This record gives sequence, structure tokens and C-alpha cells, in this order.
Amino acid sequence: MNDSEREQLAAAACTAAEGAYAPYSKFRVGAAVLTDDGQVFPGCNVENASYGLCLCAERNALSTAIAAGARKFQAVAVACIDANASLGLNGRMPCGACRQWLLELAPDAELIVAGDTRVFTVRELLPHGFEL
Repeated sequence: MNDSEREQLAAAACTAAEGAYAPYSKFRVGAAVLTDDGQVFPGCNVENASYGLCLCAERNALSTAIAAGARKFQAVAVACIDANASLGLNGRMPCGACRQWLLELAPDAELIVAGDTRVFTVRELLPHGFEL
């Protein structure tokens, strides 16, 4: 992917974040998954009063793509549009559960974090992830 394509995917993640349901944390997150054939699937976080039932944006986007029949992913962009700048990059990275999902479903995908120029691999995020 080139920088322009990464920016477009990050913008799609930002747009997805605007649709998030986050009445408890007020922390809206969006994700956009790019398949190997060029399709983009967005997702946003959806909270629940029973916090364990919340759905992260990354898992939402991956689930949507999988349900549509996608199986190979080129990149995943994440946007935390309400993150305080003082949190830095660590306050905008995927959580552990999402990293495990990425390892299983999109192990070769690039990870793009909106607002940062670096590109990460899934294995950089979860170097010793659980695999069967």
C-alpha cells in the first residue's frame, strides 16, 4: 500500500468511528478492513451496560468482512477520534482481544493507526500470540 491508500483507509476508519455507540466511555473508535481484492469493511465500537458484552471496532469490521465472505486482508486501520493527545500512540492501539482476532483472521495485514505515520504488522502487536 502507498501512503495515499493508507490515508484513505484511515479516513474510512474515522468515518466509521462517528457511528459508534459509546454512551459510557465516550470513546468512539472506528476501524476499516481492506481485503486483498480491494473491498473496505467498516466497523465501530458498540458498548453495553454489561461491559463484557461490548464490541470493539476492529472485531466489528472483521466480523462484517467475514460474514460477507472475505478471508484475506491487506490492511486494517483504526481511529480513536475521542482519544486525548496525552495518551499518545498507546492510547489508540487495538486491545489484546482485537490483537488476537487480527492474528487469527488477518495475520499478514498492515495495521494503520489514524493520526500516526507508522505502519505496524500484526505480529509486532502480538509477537507471541496464541495459535492452534
